[in-house]
Amino acid sequence: MSVNKCCCECTDVRDAKLQEIIDKYKDTKGALIQVLHEAQELYGYLPLEVQKKISEGLNVPLTEIYGVVTFYTQFSLKPKGKYRIQVCMGTACYVKGSGMILDKLKEKLGIDVGDCTEDRLFSLHACRCIGACGLAPALMVNDEVYGRLTEKDLDDIIEKYRKLDAESNQ
Repeated sequence: MSVNKCCCECTDVRDAKLQEIIDKYKDTKGALIQVLHEAQELYGYLPLEVQKKISEGLNVPLTEIYGVVTFYTQFSLKPKGKYRIQVCMGTACYVKGSGMILDKLKEKLGIDVGDCTEDRLFSLHACRCIGACGLAPALMVNDEVYGRLTEKDLDDIIEKYRKLDAESNQ
């Protein structure tokens, strides 16, 4: 799928919006991070094609843009899912089995940590701590915390979000 096309191959308006963002900041010194934030908000991540357009539009070397994107953790080179699953790998969660939870999610979703399912419904991440140590092992889906997890809980959690997505698309 091209970054310039939506899933139904119709013309996407994101390119025009990206150009508006670039034009808005073109003459503003030090605006690169703001442009990257707005571009990521628009596309969901910062693919190379978008970085090239920003480079050309702001007259900033592509290597500088790539350096900024890879330095700051809030920027992503990969698409993120509609539902971002973060498995806590903090000490309490790890001791209680979060490594196994993460491995099972990788298997069930067919993706690795940092990746997104092909349908862009789920992305999988490991994090240091979600502050739910008393619920170990725990994970978050977007802002919702799930604790005291077993492998058996994972199918229900995944299915809940598949159903939510199906309902929202009706």
